[in-house]
Amino acid sequence: MNIVPTNVPYNSHILRQNLAMLIRTYPFLNVQIVGNSVLGKPIYVLKLGRGAKQVFYSASIHANEFITTSILMKFVEDYCIAYTRLATLYGYPIKNIFNSTSIYIMPMVNPDGVDLVTGNLAVSSPSYQKALHIANQFPDIPFPDGWKANLNGENFMNFHL
Repeated sequence: MNIVPTNVPYNSHILRQNLAMLIRTYPFLNVQIVGNSVLGKPIYVLKLGRGAKQVFYSASIHANEFITTSILMKFVEDYCIAYTRLATLYGYPIKNIFNSTSIYIMPMVNPDGVDLVTGNLAVSSPSYQKALHIANQFPDIPFPDGWKANLNGENFMNFHL
């Protein structure tokens, strides 16, 4: 079963849909909301495994990097499939990885920016207008295509795993 699409521009709506389906299909997948974006969208962290070694991956830090979310989410799906089949993942026994390592994944650090550059914010929406107002303070960055900053121009959250 393919849950995660790799042939469409990924956005926060697709992420929410994929997470809901992955959680239903793979109940061992741990998903938490660790904060919210400037526009109130959830920031998720997924946990795979239960081992003492810890690894952290993040994606879509900048708005134009939404393809990195697709890659990480496809990895999550492949990991889950391998675990349910007690198979290998990239040649490594998944059961060993699951028991020895905790993998933390923040699949979309900047959902506001991703939705902006993928066209998922209506031009007439208050969110788009707020982003445009902020962008006008940085005339050297083309808007919205080159917009890479967080919508409020600073790091918008601190989280603790």
